[in-house]
Amino acid sequence: MSERNNSNEHHGKKPKVRTEMSRRQFLSYTLGGTTAFMAAGMLAPMIRFAVDPALKHKGEADWVKVVEEAKVTNEPQSFAVQVHQVDGWYESEVELTAWISKGTDGKIFALNPTCKHLGCTVNWNTNPQYKNQYFCPCHGAHYTADGKNLAVAPAPLDEYKVKVENGFVYLGQLGANTRG
Repeated sequence: MSERNNSNEHHGKKPKVRTEMSRRQFLSYTLGGTTAFMAAGMLAPMIRFAVDPALKHKGEADWVKVVEEAKVTNEPQSFAVQVHQVDGWYESEVELTAWISKGTDGKIFALNPTCKHLGCTVNWNTNPQYKNQYFCPCHGAHYTADGKNLAVAPAPLDEYKVKVENGFVYLGQLGANTRG
């Protein structure tokens, strides 16, 4: 009877099973971990290279010397300037155009000639139907001398920051129109 009691005591408990890692599992884990570590080491610089330009803070644009202050009139004039531009890894010399004039307040301002409707280039006083206005030949948008949108375009022309220093007009960052 004592044998029976002993077998009943062990019957309710599961025997302890020792799990050991086989050589095959050990090699699989070791090689898999090493491969993942080496792949991460190779991919990290590539990801950094691809994402880095997007993460860089874009500072203010450099001031670009455009024209002598004495040559600016109340009538808008088109001026083209060469600007060094960096887009990610691509560097180029780009020609920018600005319409520069004096406002009714006597202050010099500069407008970007890109129409806010579909991106065509506007010109000053080229349509006899719209005297003394910027006119877009693509879809008939027109603007006041201050760049305020009158028809078709959803927003006024963008405005460059302007500073006058030592008798010359300098253009800076392009931003929203403060005049129109």
